[in-house]
Order: sequence, then C-alpha cells, then structure tokens
Amino acid sequence: MAAQLQSIDPRARLAAAALLSLCVAVAQSLPACLAGLALGLALLLAARPPQRELGRRACAVNIFLLFLWCVTPWTTPGNVVWSLGPMTVTGEGLWLSLLVSLKANAICALFTALTAGMDIATLGHALRRLGCPQGLTWLLLFMGRYIHVIHDEWHALMTAARLRCFVPKSNAHTWRTLATLLGLLLVRSHDRARRVHEAMLLRGFTGSFRPLDTFAWRARDTAFSAVLLICAALLIWTELYGGPHA
Repeated sequence: MAAQLQSIDPRARLAAAALLSLCVAVAQSLPACLAGLALGLALLLAARPPQRELGRRACAVNIFLLFLWCVTPWTTPGNVVWSLGPMTVTGEGLWLSLLVSLKANAICALFTALTAGMDIATLGHALRRLGCPQGLTWLLLFMGRYIHVIHDEWHALMTAARLRCFVPKSNAHTWRTLATLLGLLLVRSHDRARRVHEAMLLRGFTGSFRPLDTFAWRARDTAFSAVLLICAALLIWTELYGGPHA
C-alpha cells in the first residue's frame, strides 16, 4: 500500500495535500476537524512513513500546541468554567485550543502521508509544474541542498571557538562572540553562493532548470485525485451541516 501511494504522481499528491489542508484549516466545527484528522491518520496508515521522521514531526507540532494550551484557555474571553484566583479558564478558550490542536495534527498527518518518499528535487519539480513561482521553487531547492552545508559551517565555527576556550555564558563577551560567529557564517554563505552561481553559469545555466525526470499522468492518478476530491467535498459538507461551529 505504501509503495502504491508513493507511486502516485507527485503533482496529484501535492495538490491533494494543499486542498485537504485548506479544507481543514478553515473548518470551525468539531466534526469537520475530527473527520480531517481521521482522513490524515488513514493516509498515514497507507503511506507508512519512517517512524522516526513521523515522531519528530508530531513531537514538534504538539510541543507548540502545549504552549497554546497553557495560554489560550486563560486569555480568551468568554464563559468561565474554572478559576484560580484572578486567573480564569473559559469555555471558548478550551474550544479554540481543541480545534487548533485537531487541525494542526490533521494537517501534519496529511502532508506527512502525501509527501512521504518525495525528495526535495521531486518536490521542487512538482511545485513548478503546479504553477509555483520559479523564484520560490529555486529558493526551496537551494535551501534543501545547502542547509546542511551551512549547518556544517556553523559547527566548524563553534568547534574552532571551543578550541580557543570559548564557554557560552550570559555575559557581553558571549553575545559579542556569537554575533561575530554569525557574521562569519553570513560571509562564508555569501562566498559559497557566489561560487555556486559562477559554477552554474559555467555549466550553461540560463535561468531555468531542466530536470532529467518527467512526470507521466496515469489513470490511477486520476482515480486517486477523484477520491481525494470526494473526501474534500465531504469535509466541506461536514463543515456546513455537521455540527456546531466555534
């Protein structure tokens, strides 16, 4: 099942992920949010992404939501359901936190499932075919290619600083040192970008990429798109007629 889902045309998967995520993001009813989460979990079961990657993404999303739960129920005006001295928890705040939590996890599940097994080059190529601006596509491709290089540069700078007995503390010397290291990182990144650009020009770069692989739309891609369009329509129907709204 995972191999079959990953063999679907990347354009169909990205378009479906964007459409379904949009339907979930604008939903204001609990049944629609639950339906979006259920659909995302079902697609995750079909895609079977790497457990480590899935856990890392889910952990990042829910750590952010934990801070949301610590703030929103106490700061949203509405009917008080519990109080502790001057601090009050409102029903509207709890409702809003619940909806945001469901929607965030649903969108994370949808994108993780539908982009599983898709490398950065395929992702950029598919976005360009879907009409994404060329500048944004380049930015994504170069970021995916060189973010690890910049990370290695920063690691080398920090190693050099530690070899010179630099110990981070909360003082002016630490902040000056970190600012200097960030400046060096920007300078090295600029130099590398210039060298990469010159290398591309020497290889005949004319302003557009010519990918070696091509996408071929097949019957199963049409069937996959039709099924997820029906799911999006059901989400919209559930949002309109399925229950109370926030």
